[in-house]
Order: sequence, then structure tokens, then C-alpha cells
Amino acid sequence: MTSAEAEPGRGPAAGREPEPRPEPEGPREAGSPARHGPLAPSLDERAAAARARGLSSPDIAGGRDPDPETGLREERFYGRLLLVMVLVIVLAGFVLGIVATIVDLARGG
Repeated sequence: MTSAEAEPGRGPAAGREPEPRPEPEGPREAGSPARHGPLAPSLDERAAAARARGLSSPDIAGGRDPDPETGLREERFYGRLLLVMVLVIVLAGFVLGIVATIVDLARGG
């Protein structure tokens, strides 16, 4: 057994920088993502599909939320709701365990 096999994470590639991926060839529009995987549509296909739907580009331009306070208020509400649901589930486990123990003791177990 070699030292590379004996120590995890110390194989022949350990300590080396990953090789950069080659850039796709062909024209690329500003702001559009690179093609990933063999099944991803090409930029030309995406642009043609966007034009068929009446859009000027395949990417939807983002921007700032005009009313961030509403979104933040909703996030806080759902965060609290999630916390309450987790606490109820955990505490219900304790309660059911205690009830099962009491029932077992009452039956003479």
C-alpha cells in the first residue's frame, strides 16, 4: 500500500489547482451563462426561443426590489413559523415518549 492510499486526501492530485474549463466557442452575449452539459441549449437556441416569445434577450433582467420591507416581513413570518413547527415536532416526541412510559408503568410493565 502506498502512502497516497494510506492517507485520505493525499492522492496524486492533492495540493494541485484544478484545471480551468475551456470556454465555449462561438458568440456569447453579455450576461448570459456559459453552456453547461451536453443537453443545455446553445446561446443561439435560447436567443431564438426568446425572440419567438417576444423578448429582446434570453435572460430576464433582474433589479432591485421596489418594496424590500414587504419581502423581509414575509421572510421573518415564515422563519418564525418554521421555528415553531420544528419545536412542536421535537416537543411532541418528548411528550409521546413520556406518555408511553407512563402507560407502560401503569400496566405493570
